[in-house]
Amino acid sequence: MSEKLHLDPEDDFPDDLSSLPDGELQVLDSQVQRQLDYEYVREGEPNPETEFRHHDLDAEFHERDNR
Repeated sequence: MSEKLHLDPEDDFPDDLSSLPDGELQVLDSQVQRQLDYEYVREGEPNPETEFRHHDLDAEFHERDNR
């Protein structure tokens, strides 16, 4: 997993979030959240890819909470 504080829309993103351990998923979520914050401040709106990743992560967390 990358040590970057944020995850640019061009950076690799896992196709299958369900295969990630909880800790890695939380790190990935933090990176995407930081990128969202950056995009809102700098551009006034999120990049569609970053927004999609955020929703994908939320869905995975919701799925894990239901197990």
